[in-house]
Amino acid sequence: MPLMPARVKYRKMHRGSRAGMASRGATVAFGEYGLQSLERCWLDTKVIEAARVAITRYMKRRGKVWLRVFPDKSFTKKPLETRMGKGKGPLESWVAVIRPANVLFEVDGVTEAVARESMRLAATKLPMRTKFISRHKVG
Repeated sequence: MPLMPARVKYRKMHRGSRAGMASRGATVAFGEYGLQSLERCWLDTKVIEAARVAITRYMKRRGKVWLRVFPDKSFTKKPLETRMGKGKGPLESWVAVIRPANVLFEVDGVTEAVARESMRLAATKLPMRTKFISRHKVG
C-alpha cells in the first residue's frame, strides 16, 4: 500500500512553489542520525518506500526508523500522444515537496557506522544529493 493521504478535499492540485529553503523539519528531531536533502525535488511515494526498505533491510530490524516526509501532494499526467486541451489529466501519483535542508529519514538504536551505511543505501534510491547528519555534532 503506497503512502498517500486518507482523504483530500480536492483530488487535483496546483503545482505550487518549490522555492526557498526548508523552514521546518530541517534538524534531527526524533533519532540520533538523519539524512538531509541538499536539493529540491518532488519525492514520489514509490521512491520514499524504496529508500525506507533499503534502510530497514540493512539495519536488520534493529533500531528505529522515522520517515520525516509524507507525500501529500497529488500530481496529474495526460496520456501519451494526447492533444492539448480537454482539461487536466488523471491523477498519476502522490509526491512530497522537498526543499534543501529537509530531513528525510532518521534512525536511532544503531551504531554510527550502521546508520551511515543504511543512509548511504537509501541515498542511492533518491533523485537528489543528500548528506548524513548527526544530532550532536555539526557536519
